[in-house]
Amino acid sequence: MSIPAFSDIAKSSNDLLSKDFYHLSASAIELKNTTPNNVAFKVTGKSTHEGSTSGLLEGKYTDKSSGTTITQSWNTANVLDTKLELNDTIAKGLKAEFLGNFLPATKAYGAKANFHFKQPNFHTRAFFDLIKGPTANVDVVVGQDGFLVGGSATYDVAKAAITGHSLAVGYAAPTYTASIVATNKLSVFSAAYYHKVNAQVEAGAKSTWDSKAGSQVGLEVAAKYRLDPVSFAKVKINDRGVAAVAYNVLLRPGVTLGLGASFDTQKLDQATHKVGTSFTFEA
Repeated sequence: MSIPAFSDIAKSSNDLLSKDFYHLSASAIELKNTTPNNVAFKVTGKSTHEGSTSGLLEGKYTDKSSGTTITQSWNTANVLDTKLELNDTIAKGLKAEFLGNFLPATKAYGAKANFHFKQPNFHTRAFFDLIKGPTANVDVVVGQDGFLVGGSATYDVAKAAITGHSLAVGYAAPTYTASIVATNKLSVFSAAYYHKVNAQVEAGAKSTWDSKAGSQVGLEVAAKYRLDPVSFAKVKINDRGVAAVAYNVLLRPGVTLGLGASFDTQKLDQATHKVGTSFTFEA
């Protein structure tokens, strides 16, 4: 199996616990289209439960012959983002990203450079914020026979000091993964487990303990069931008694509907529950 990035050591369980739960927005819509000359367009819009709305327009051009991708986006906060990706262009296994953003209203801007280097037994990344700080965040994961060990550190150039560090260990097999991650200067610990039971059923859990906040441990469990080739259902619940359900179905080629709801089982008589819908159109 390929070595994951540091932030992806617990990706399988994190995705199961967080993706495709549509109650997080009151409504969402996404439109995708790709032109014959490899330009991909995406338009997204979301409405929150508080009544605010947001949107994003994105265009992405990929030149497969040179390994170059250019992405330009503009959102309703009036932020212009540009990203240039060079994949295997500088060296085999190296992806370089150069990112810039600009706010026309305030004339504020940002600039970042990211590097991802991947080989059969390790995966390392470096993220540089060239304006704020400047700061550098470097992480590395090494693996052998499914066992994974990784670390991350943040360095503030202006302060000439390491301002954060994290460690992780994990094990990845074709049908299950397990990991323990310590973040926030090794003060917050999380343990995650994911299991692909069979072709229809997936299950996972994650527990989190903040050593500075007290002795209470947070817990989330989730499961996914594929009803048929075009639909699936998900359910999760946490230690606070908040449960969520979701349903995803491919209505026709290129049209996907998502429905979701969350319920506070400790306050069933109060208006704390949420319902959301999502439509995705892809051509």
